Amino acid sequence: MKKGIIWFRNDLRVHDNEALFMAAEECDELICLYCVDSRQFAETRFGFKKTGSHRAKFLIESLIDLKNSLSKLGGELIIRRGKPELIIPELVQDHDIDSVYFHEEATDEEIQVEIALQKELGEEKLEAFWGSTLFHFDDLPFGMENLPNVFTAFRKKVEKRSEVRKVFQKPPTIKPISGISSEDIPTLLDLGLIEVDQDERAVLVFQGGETAALQRLNHYIWETDRLASYKKTRNGMLGADYSSKFSPWLANGTLSPRQIYSEVRRYEEERKKNDSTYWLIFELIWRDYFRFSALHFGNKLFKKGSIQNSNRIWSYDEELLDAWVNGMTGIPFVDANMRELKATGFMSNRGRQNVASFLAQNLNLDWRMGAEYFEQQLIDYDPCSNYGNWAYNATVGHDPRNRYFNIEFQASRYDSKGKYIKTWIPELKDVPIEFLQNPHDLDDAVKSRIGLNPDFYPKPIIDLEKSYDRIKARG
Repeated sequence: MKKGIIWFRNDLRVHDNEALFMAAEECDELICLYCVDSRQFAETRFGFKKTGSHRAKFLIESLIDLKNSLSKLGGELIIRRGKPELIIPELVQDHDIDSVYFHEEATDEEIQVEIALQKELGEEKLEAFWGSTLFHFDDLPFGMENLPNVFTAFRKKVEKRSEVRKVFQKPPTIKPISGISSEDIPTLLDLGLIEVDQDERAVLVFQGGETAALQRLNHYIWETDRLASYKKTRNGMLGADYSSKFSPWLANGTLSPRQIYSEVRRYEEERKKNDSTYWLIFELIWRDYFRFSALHFGNKLFKKGSIQNSNRIWSYDEELLDAWVNGMTGIPFVDANMRELKATGFMSNRGRQNVASFLAQNLNLDWRMGAEYFEQQLIDYDPCSNYGNWAYNATVGHDPRNRYFNIEFQASRYDSKGKYIKTWIPELKDVPIEFLQNPHDLDDAVKSRIGLNPDFYPKPIIDLEKSYDRIKARG
């Protein structure tokens, strides 16, 4: 009789979970384990929480759903508080475990846990799998040392020479090891976090868990047929279906990228194949690139100069950072996005690029300040995409050109009627559209007529035009 442990990490699902499938197939009895590691709720370098309330709430919901899914298969989710590299060896010894099954991660903090576990148990006890990307690590047409330096080269090579593997079915049954004690799934208060309410302005009620993930997948692709127009609408700012919004479930592994791919290919066969169906896969390939890039560069990605070894001198002005975090910069398009993030744990891709560019380029604040705040807030946070995108926008990552966004132009293009700004900055709801980007340009008579007091909204913390000149001067 073989006994095993399936160690859940960022793979909180029963569909397309190779580690779970193989553990259930090879073991007569199984412990399904999730470790609530206090290190994931510690404070970051710049004083943020590694996991804030929005992301933790989504995680808790995902664990509750996983517990229910495993129960339907006959299994039981065991919750333990503490470090996996200490908890797992103890379980192995106490219950005569033969093998520990898990999915490998790509970034150093997680890899160090795997290394520590291997030191405790020995390599022969560990069954590691790769399951976080669309293309499997073993199927890449190059070694990690030869990872292309730009995304386009990576994409062309994997599209031409690699294939996406088929999804794994959920195991038919799981037989748990009896007599294993479990702690309760923690609450936000247990984790030292505050409760958060659902903001009625949120683009979507993001419910954590595989069940909600598969419902969202079905809704977006099949029920609403929004996949057919994805490329045209993906830069929207308001509403549930302008983009897929699969990212929160992808981030903690309640949704598999291969499952998305499989559904897109089925949609192309049964309904329509166009540039939008391709573009959703294109975005999944970008996600792959950031993950393999993090694996390739290691901790270099998280350094101030990142993968470019940049020697740029950054600012550390805490007042500027505080204004940015709280949506009080006086730049309406930036503030609206930051207020949405603070209230909901989510922000559109278009918004993320603009606020990142503003912090790193216009304010010249250390880009890692912004990356750490996103780490705290985003329900779809994963270290590879988050730090990869921030480094990219700070011009210290892939493609080091001196890129930046013209904030007012972006606002006029993607929020031309001001609906997004007025949704998240209600004090500007009566400002005429022609003054919405610069509300302080209103004369006193107009302010009086529409009921605005002189301090209705912060004045800009910087002169945007002068900041653009400084960006250009950096070359």
